[in-house]
Amino acid sequence: MTGVTPTLVVHGGAGSPRDGQVDDQPAHHGALAAALQAGAAVLDAGGSALDAAEAAVRSLEDCPLFNAGRGSVLTSEGRVEMDAAIMDGATRNAGACAHITGIRHPVSLARCVMEATPHVLLVGPDAEALGRAQGLEVEDPDWFVVGGRRATAGEHGTVGAVALDAGGRLAAATSTGGVRGQLPGRVGDTPQIGSGTFADDNVAVSCTGTGEQFIRRVAAHEVAALVHHAGLPLAEAAARAVAGLDGGLIALGRDGSVAMPFNTALMYRGRAAGGATRTAIWHDEGERHA
Repeated sequence: MTGVTPTLVVHGGAGSPRDGQVDDQPAHHGALAAALQAGAAVLDAGGSALDAAEAAVRSLEDCPLFNAGRGSVLTSEGRVEMDAAIMDGATRNAGACAHITGIRHPVSLARCVMEATPHVLLVGPDAEALGRAQGLEVEDPDWFVVGGRRATAGEHGTVGAVALDAGGRLAAATSTGGVRGQLPGRVGDTPQIGSGTFADDNVAVSCTGTGEQFIRRVAAHEVAALVHHAGLPLAEAAARAVAGLDGGLIALGRDGSVAMPFNTALMYRGRAAGGATRTAIWHDEGERHA
């Protein structure tokens, strides 16, 4: 595929702050920009969409401002239980993990599931054992708990990335700490391929919001289906897929088109393409150049 501009889009969750405010907005913009830079560096070096999406999400997992990795919210029993997924649009290969408590980068564990096993989803201690065997970084469960469990994006601040590389390949990755106070063992949309994460050769999608709603709608795949089967432009397909849901999504087409609809007060988001990096938080906000 010729004439492709490598493109990366990220999100840091959608929600509605109780007081309508976000503390330290510059820090959120900076964290989004750092994730974009991490992924864009991969694309600029000729790397794959899959590597770029993983790199961007790893950066967001390490940022305590977002509900994924370090910064995850706690279950009703005061534990961190993280989920993640990754999908290669060119091959439809996918990997996911759930109930993760000690692997520093759940998105990388999801990739291990995809590449080192014949399975799509592994959960709990057995999934973590795979990560350890594959040499992934491990942290004490307390490392993921940041004081205050600040939830400026509401109760669901999932992070994600979608990427398009110079070869025209697409990929999606998503990571989350779940919902504050969720029942132990709950699994949301993030690691369920087609619900919170999906990529094929037409579109890549990563969702954020009330996971049960996205599961029932199979929202991520709905975007791809509307593009492929109904012939809708990406923006219209994404808007239809998220209509009526509590949250939002980011979507990237193989032609470089981008859609970032959301129905909450805000969605942390950004894009990098052609050497330009831009981030935004609120509706109708001019994207900031980073």
